[in-house]
Amino acid sequence: MNIFIGSDHAGFELKQLLIESLGDIGHTVIDCGAYAEHDGDDYPFFISKVAKAVSEAESVRIAEEDAPTLVADPSRYIKETKGIVIGGSGQGEAIVANKFKHVRAALCYGGSEAEDIVRLSREHNDANILSLGARFLSHDQALELTLLWLNTEFTGDQRHVRRIHEIDDIESNTNESLYE
Repeated sequence: MNIFIGSDHAGFELKQLLIESLGDIGHTVIDCGAYAEHDGDDYPFFISKVAKAVSEAESVRIAEEDAPTLVADPSRYIKETKGIVIGGSGQGEAIVANKFKHVRAALCYGGSEAEDIVRLSREHNDANILSLGARFLSHDQALELTLLWLNTEFTGDQRHVRRIHEIDDIESNTNESLYE
């Protein structure tokens, strides 16, 4: 699986740990920054790089599903692409990521229900970016939740597919009845 990962200064240490751990188990991890721990780093720049990559991969995947012969460059098709964004709370990172078309970023910052939140974000929402709050997770918990998220499949249930299409309609402003 290709995993794009980015963080600000608050998530830098956790990002480095995840890059190493995910790479060790065979994932291709693409570091979108920050590349050094610097308090002045603002997260929107780095998170946008992750979200753009996931958005583009998702757009190609959707085009391939809808019209396989119309994809201009099938070599760009990446079946398994996910993103991980990390900040102090993960809130701002999720907000930035969700500005991109076809991105469904889910926030996780620990707590007693964290495993359920992460699992359901994949099963029901087909989340393709995980946003982690580094100040609220131990390294072990963050790695465990990330692996759970990466290994949980979207159920593909019709009601969940329909809702994802409704989200896409909102992004594209193509379903006026949603706004009435």
